[in-house]
Amino acid sequence: MSSLPLPLAAFLAGVISFLSPCVLPLVPGYVSLISGAGVEELKQQDSRLMRAVMLNSVMFIFGFTIVFIALGAVASTLGQITRQYYGLLTRVAGIIIIVFGLHLTGVLPIKFLYADKRLHGLQGNRTALGAFLVGFAFAFGWTPCIGPILTVILAFAASEDTVLKGALLLGVYSLGLAVPFLLTSIGIDRFLAFYGRFRRHLHKVEVASGVLLIAIGLLVFTRHFAVINVWLNKIPFFQGLAEKFL
Repeated sequence: MSSLPLPLAAFLAGVISFLSPCVLPLVPGYVSLISGAGVEELKQQDSRLMRAVMLNSVMFIFGFTIVFIALGAVASTLGQITRQYYGLLTRVAGIIIIVFGLHLTGVLPIKFLYADKRLHGLQGNRTALGAFLVGFAFAFGWTPCIGPILTVILAFAASEDTVLKGALLLGVYSLGLAVPFLLTSIGIDRFLAFYGRFRRHLHKVEVASGVLLIAIGLLVFTRHFAVINVWLNKIPFFQGLAEKFL
């Protein structure tokens, strides 16, 4: 990727998706589901159980990462095919992002984005394959809910000049979703304490995300988003990161 801020934005988008009201409250349930153990068991930090939890958590992450990377590759491929319509598609993408932003702020609720596709009938198990399949299902089941943020990253993946870059961008997004999930798996008791303090701010995070999406949508629509990349790359901190990772 030609600049660091876009991958960094993708990573932060993954973290924000984790903090969304339809993902964060159910994270302990997913950890319990992929481990086959109850939350109280997980709190005991039994070494044998924790090894299984770590393995299954990694497999769960692989499951949803494969889906997101595939979506990134598809978005980038479509972007290559429709390159001649780039100006029109940029404006359409900007409008869609703005609408999603209005949805998150509550100004323009979109009913299907509240769809509940969380596979309540799944039973807990301790197999790595089972955890992988749950992660795979997670990516599809929660796509409507995390759709507003995911759509922005897919739009940028579509604008990348190669399919590999588009896929990698979604890989970075998945990493942003994966890191806090993995940390939760390691310390479920700390997560529960954090959630007890943080849950009253969930709506604020959603509204702030919506406002941010509206701003990004306006920049995409007017084709000024690149200005942010240029500006961020002038900041010494981001320059140092760019030199280190690129």
